[in-house]
Amino acid sequence: MQEVKDLAPYRAVVAGSAIRGSKWLPEAMQFVRTHQAALARKPFATFTVCITLAMPGADKYREGVRAWLEPVRALVKPVSEGLFADRLDFSKLPFSLKKLQFRVAVALGIFPKDDRRDWQAIQGWAESLRPVL
Repeated sequence: MQEVKDLAPYRAVVAGSAIRGSKWLPEAMQFVRTHQAALARKPFATFTVCITLAMPGADKYREGVRAWLEPVRALVKPVSEGLFADRLDFSKLPFSLKKLQFRVAVALGIFPKDDRRDWQAIQGWAESLRPVL
């Protein structure tokens, strides 16, 4: 995302982000802000990966996770939104009290520590984009 300077060569755009602190990552939001006008003129799909969707009973959290995309939707209306479970990678989290809390939550079994990405669901969503993009 940080390397793309011009969206003119693209007929459509798919952009996504992990969630940190109930928000898309800053660099992903910056991409949407920087390219807002261009994204509004072409098909634009988003995906979000989130460890919350890997929790037991994750279906009850889907609407909450979907709400975290509101800042993206306020800038550009996506033609499709994919929501997927992820994995919790502590090495990518900055050291903070929140990171310590995550470690405790994993130790207590609230968040899974293994990879929960459903590659079939991701592939299915990607294939569903063909007609809308």
